[in-house]
Amino acid sequence: MKLLTRIAQHAERKPEHIAYRTEDQVLTYGMLWDKSRRLASLLHAIQLERQTPIVVYGHMATDMPVAFLSCVQAGYPYIPVDTSIPMERVRLIVEKSGAGLVINTTDSKLDFDSVAVLHMLNLELEQEELIGDEYWVHLEEVFYTIYTSGSTGNPKGVQITAANLQSFTDWMTGDFPLDEGKVFLNQAPFSFDLSVMDFYPALQSGGTIHALEKDVSNKPKLLFENLSRSALQVWTSTPSFVQMCFPNPDFNDKMLPELEVFLFCGEVLPLAVAKELKARFPKARIFNTYGPTEATVAVTSIEITEELLAKEKALPVGYPKSDMRIFVVDELDNPLPEGEKGELILAGPSVSKGYLGEPLLTENAFGMINGMNAYRTGDAGIIQDGLVYCQGRMDFQIKLHGYRMELEEIEFHLNQSDFIKAAIIIPYAPNEEIEYLIAAVVPADHDFDKEYKLTAAIRKDLALRLPAYMIPRKFSYHTSIPMTINGKADRKKMKEEVFA
Repeated sequence: MKLLTRIAQHAERKPEHIAYRTEDQVLTYGMLWDKSRRLASLLHAIQLERQTPIVVYGHMATDMPVAFLSCVQAGYPYIPVDTSIPMERVRLIVEKSGAGLVINTTDSKLDFDSVAVLHMLNLELEQEELIGDEYWVHLEEVFYTIYTSGSTGNPKGVQITAANLQSFTDWMTGDFPLDEGKVFLNQAPFSFDLSVMDFYPALQSGGTIHALEKDVSNKPKLLFENLSRSALQVWTSTPSFVQMCFPNPDFNDKMLPELEVFLFCGEVLPLAVAKELKARFPKARIFNTYGPTEATVAVTSIEITEELLAKEKALPVGYPKSDMRIFVVDELDNPLPEGEKGELILAGPSVSKGYLGEPLLTENAFGMINGMNAYRTGDAGIIQDGLVYCQGRMDFQIKLHGYRMELEEIEFHLNQSDFIKAAIIIPYAPNEEIEYLIAAVVPADHDFDKEYKLTAAIRKDLALRLPAYMIPRKFSYHTSIPMTINGKADRKKMKEEVFA
């Protein structure tokens, strides 16, 4: 595989060059390749069946990249699972995926009934016989699987093949101004596919990944101290994350004088955010991109120029990458003419082969068009003059601060709570962009004398089953959920009640 070959070449030609760094850890290309090859040999010796998934648990420590590369060198797809994910959900992912092993990169003790755990901390990797590249994951095989929110209350695993990933990294390193040896920001945890946008293009191009751990990014003083000494050249994040930096007036080209490129994905890039960035970083180039996890991070792009900012009210997400085709269809799957709104269908070599162990979900969402893998996004949009514009969701799937989630999954877990009779989620989006979630709740009988105490109990309950970003910010209490004539929750009427 070209990507792995390039990493090996960088390790041979410039072994001391930094491949990956955190606040207090550094991993050179030489160290990354040597450690990952040794661990790959150890994994191979365990003799799991080829392509058996391996869960890699941790946050952003240097052992995470080592574990990822070791898995794929031994022929196994990896599943990144961040430490922020509740343990009940971790167990569900381990069970649903059929993982043959869990690699633990943290100092926390992990124990699963169904699968062995390999603790990397203090693991001695012997100078044993190393396996060759004939064992590497093949192009048509799964390279990694990322679990996303599912409407049934269970997460679903999106399988990305080596060919999918190679199509993406070739596009990133070929069509964007990402010359060899750049310093990339890694802000997203590895269980979120936005991390792939910086991680693999950086490694393919011999760059350095500057990882922002959550303990740093969550504290403004530490964040800006870190950024000021980062020498960043390529910024990759959601629009929400860069917007979070705006209250600091020093967040500009004096703090980051070497910054050349902003890459945005994961949610809508508001016009106001792009204009503010242009003012603060006049020499940097800004790119807007779009794509679901099922199509390997992103499939469209456009540079946000002053001319574009002057003429657009809502920014386009760009032109399709050259090997992708994007179609707009109506509810009967009939192609729509240019300028008409419908569902976006993506087809091309970066579209996933489907969901792990979920044949019915795969059949409903994936198919073939003109011999290419195709994915039904559920996103509404139009194509005008070759440019793709996204216009929200066709269903109840949303993106909030870059995280994709199913409202039905959150509702499923709300309704499992002993404190709740019924509940639905109302997104708060005053300017089309979702700012936060509100839970409209019919409470069960309880002994709390104040609503805030009930809310605290529900939050605590949810935290056992959902990541923090999926827990509603506000709770609104009602005697009943209004229904439509066909017996479904009347979301429009509920929304009016919540905001009355």
